[in-house]
Amino acid sequence: MAVLVGKKAPKFAAPAVIKGGEVVQNFSLSQFVGKKYVVFFFYPADFTFVCPTEIIAFQDKIKAFEERNVEVVGCSVDSEFSHWKWLQTPKKEGGIEGVKFPLVADQSMTISENYDVLAGEFDINDDGSSAFTGVPQSYRGLFLIDKEGVVRHQLVNDMPLGRSVDEVIRMVDALQFFEKNGEVCPADWHKGDAGLTATQAGIASFLAKH
Repeated sequence: MAVLVGKKAPKFAAPAVIKGGEVVQNFSLSQFVGKKYVVFFFYPADFTFVCPTEIIAFQDKIKAFEERNVEVVGCSVDSEFSHWKWLQTPKKEGGIEGVKFPLVADQSMTISENYDVLAGEFDINDDGSSAFTGVPQSYRGLFLIDKEGVVRHQLVNDMPLGRSVDEVIRMVDALQFFEKNGEVCPADWHKGDAGLTATQAGIASFLAKH
């Protein structure tokens, strides 16, 4: 698994559904560089069981992200047409109607590959033909990208394991607190808690070892 923290987020341009029903081509995270933070997350597939609980949970907390100047963007290997249909399907029928943040279509699986969350890999058979081994879907990867386009936090869950949206918000708060105050955030830090200066952190580390 590649560690992208501290590196520029891989670029892409792909179809996406925005605003709950508008299909656009060449959607890119580059449009947010210098303007917004981005929470970019992958999920295995449309019309499944755990995925809608996560996507709806992000939508339920979307105001909290907007207040923090964060753009939430989802991505799976499904087509933009599958995304669109799922977005038009009522929740009681297994859909995600009401979700407004962008959903990127990664049918080629290259975005998932570049973020190293693809649950399988391409290979070449003995006859020279291309083959795919594993599951042609994405793990539940999540990347917090700062306004300079640099990945500052990443998390990858196996497919059966849903994520905590509240934890994502906590990580956004921690990053923004550090950027504003220059203080680091200790374990279980939450917005409103005190941070640590470099000197305090060094003392704490020394005391923990002695």
